[in-house]
Amino acid sequence: MTGWQQTPATAVLILADGTRLEGYGLGAVGHAAGEVCFNTAMTGYQEVLTDPSYAGQIITFTFPHIGNVGTNDDDIETVNMAALSGVRGVVLKADITNPSNYRAAEKLDAWLKKRNIIGIAGIDTRALTALIREKGMPNGVIVHEPTGQFDEGSIAAELNAFPGLEGLDLAKEVTTAQTYHWDQTSWQWNVGYGTLENPEFHVVAIDYGAKRNILRCLADQGAKVTVVPATASADDILAHNPDAVFLSNGPGDPAETGTYAVPTIQKLMETGKPMFGICLGHQLMGLALGGKTSKMHQGHHGANHPVKDLTTGKVEITSMNHGFAVDADSLPAGVTQTHVSLFDGSNAGLAVDGKPIFSVQYHPEASPGPQDSHYLFTRFLNQVRKQKGLPEKAEYIAPGAAA
Repeated sequence: MTGWQQTPATAVLILADGTRLEGYGLGAVGHAAGEVCFNTAMTGYQEVLTDPSYAGQIITFTFPHIGNVGTNDDDIETVNMAALSGVRGVVLKADITNPSNYRAAEKLDAWLKKRNIIGIAGIDTRALTALIREKGMPNGVIVHEPTGQFDEGSIAAELNAFPGLEGLDLAKEVTTAQTYHWDQTSWQWNVGYGTLENPEFHVVAIDYGAKRNILRCLADQGAKVTVVPATASADDILAHNPDAVFLSNGPGDPAETGTYAVPTIQKLMETGKPMFGICLGHQLMGLALGGKTSKMHQGHHGANHPVKDLTTGKVEITSMNHGFAVDADSLPAGVTQTHVSLFDGSNAGLAVDGKPIFSVQYHPEASPGPQDSHYLFTRFLNQVRKQKGLPEKAEYIAPGAAA
């Protein structure tokens, strides 16, 4: 009687502390170093994997079944369809199954190969998540080698060479290379995406790693959007004569991106135009106002994060994706904390007293996640309506009521 036949591992995830996790490879073949984080969202894996804010990271999904609805061209959040993802890898519990959804156009495994994302399945993701919660987000190397023959020397060298996300400006890697205009509106059931026909306002969005659905939410408010690169100067932006300025989400260390972004934001604040920031845009706004940012222990990554709006007393369930945070105690006089995370009390929003300038740490556009926070786009454009002497819209719309 022969012994048990064990299928050899074709993928491995090695962490900086020496932890070695073996599994089965999927997606692209190769190896990549990154910061290992976990995401608690139960749906929306395609949106997560195309969110530019994840550049430089290896994503562990805590939900065990990923890939069961396949992939399609509608659920991509990277603006440039041809661009490769900044995501370095993906870690899964269960192997990818055949898709079972009427919108599926391609299997996740094939889609990962095209996006050059390395995957590993068969991992105890609960144990890995517990490790991250206890020790923080580690650097790691993910490898997919179909032969199962791993070059341990090159893996160790790549891990040692990866500097981590602190001190990295990744916005320049994911920003647009040229200015463009956006007029696509949100997806509707059995209709698809729409087009803004008669814009009422003009918003310039600074792209530090913008997601498509953010731009759609601005278009839903009647705004034609001009998207400019992360390195655009204040003069470049003001030459477009915008009614307001938006600071997008993005990856990397805000202090490093701030070396060129903060002076631009400070000049834009002097104009009196309404400004709204999300995620990295929120952190950069905090820095521009004199605050400080710091690296978080495990970060916030998921679609189930409770946040309290201190301006209204309402609690909303939000999508989050950030590994750095604004230190609320560092905010100067004249800047008010407007939102707070109910998970850990960290800062989730700020506003400048008496000025149409505010920002939030989370992702009100969702994709994936709940739409509790869509009111923030109304709040932003209401600042423009107020300056133009137009009637303001209600921030909260009751379910089933007309917008």
